[in-house]
Amino acid sequence: MNDHRPASADLAEGTCASRFDEEAAEVRRFWGRLGLPGLIDVHTHFMPERVLDKVWEYFDAQGPLTGGLAWPISYRQQEAERAEVLRRFGVRAFTAMLYPHKPDMARWLNSWAADFARRTPDCLHTATLFPEPGVETYVREAVEAGARVFKAHVQVGAYDPADELLRPAWGVLAEAQVPVVIHCGSGPAPGRHTGPGPIARVLARHPGLRLIVAHLGMPEYEDFLCLAERYPEIRLDTTMAFTDFTEALMPFPGRALPRLADLGDRVLLGSDFPNIPYPYLHQLHALERLDLGAEWLRAVCHHNAAKLFGLG
Repeated sequence: MNDHRPASADLAEGTCASRFDEEAAEVRRFWGRLGLPGLIDVHTHFMPERVLDKVWEYFDAQGPLTGGLAWPISYRQQEAERAEVLRRFGVRAFTAMLYPHKPDMARWLNSWAADFARRTPDCLHTATLFPEPGVETYVREAVEAGARVFKAHVQVGAYDPADELLRPAWGVLAEAQVPVVIHCGSGPAPGRHTGPGPIARVLARHPGLRLIVAHLGMPEYEDFLCLAERYPEIRLDTTMAFTDFTEALMPFPGRALPRLADLGDRVLLGSDFPNIPYPYLHQLHALERLDLGAEWLRAVCHHNAAKLFGLG
């Protein structure tokens, strides 16, 4: 026991635990009402601590890739604590979305992610890639090592997803049918290669590639709905979509809701945990208030991802 521990530290810890307990109870009530065994979240971030610290510093500084927005991190705990928060919420499976912003980084991140998956059984083994010599080799190695999902971040990586260097890697992933969560929309700030055009060129070459378009492709929602309607292996994740934070800046067009409802078997729950400026519960309530029905919510919050990843 640390006899010199400040009483204020115990109070702060207790307050924090109480806040998460209350939210966890509400989250569990949400999926319990739907008759689900829990949630599956395909867009959560775990990465080496020093890398995540840099990410948080960028958000704190309101860097240009965040659109210069104030973006307080709601779940700024240590790695084990963050994973435990998700478990308390009843998230049955989650991901370790990590991504390089320069060459010679992806292979190292993949090594870290493989170790994280080994010590975190409820995390889907995640890997990443970057347009560089050797990308096909390390992507194949990751697939053979059991990677179940990849992350690609066109905005942060500032690369063209149709780059010739990536062509064989996309081929490996298409053949293996390993899903790729890809941030290719132009929100919260556009990049040189964001938007539907570059990724459409990738799909023209690899129509069977299992892409999960992050954030529903915001703000080019309808363009990415078109791609999903054209390519049956395209899916969309709900990350930050329909929340008050996003609707104030990049609202989803109401006229497109029937199309989203029709794609209900290919929409997956994503949250961006822990890097969200509001409680996790708010994402769930934002989906519920779309009023697309309980069956749509059940599919989005659990069943679609369970089927895609064979989770039973």
